[in-house]
Amino acid sequence: MDINKVLKKYVPMTETAFYILLSLTKPRHGYGIVKHVEEISGLRVRLGSGTVYGTLTKMQKDGVITVFADEERKTVYEVTEIGKKLMVAEINRLEELHQNAIKYEEDFL
Repeated sequence: MDINKVLKKYVPMTETAFYILLSLTKPRHGYGIVKHVEEISGLRVRLGSGTVYGTLTKMQKDGVITVFADEERKTVYEVTEIGKKLMVAEINRLEELHQNAIKYEEDFL
């Protein structure tokens, strides 16, 4: 799938997709992703295995991630170049949101 189709399909990104891709800064298997997301979100985000594997399957089909290795009955995933471009686009979008939130926050206090 080309990058424009991926961007149109994934941006804005769900929190689940964002945290899964953020966890793939290094290759991880599904359970490793679940534990990493819990760690970096301070236990606020707890992903169910069905959610994780459903999202991984969709991302693999769209070329956002790929299988890095199959080890001891565990499939290890890594982000592709298209996935990295997708994350850069989403991070840029989130930075804009953050800057505008700070700029206008006082109007809501």
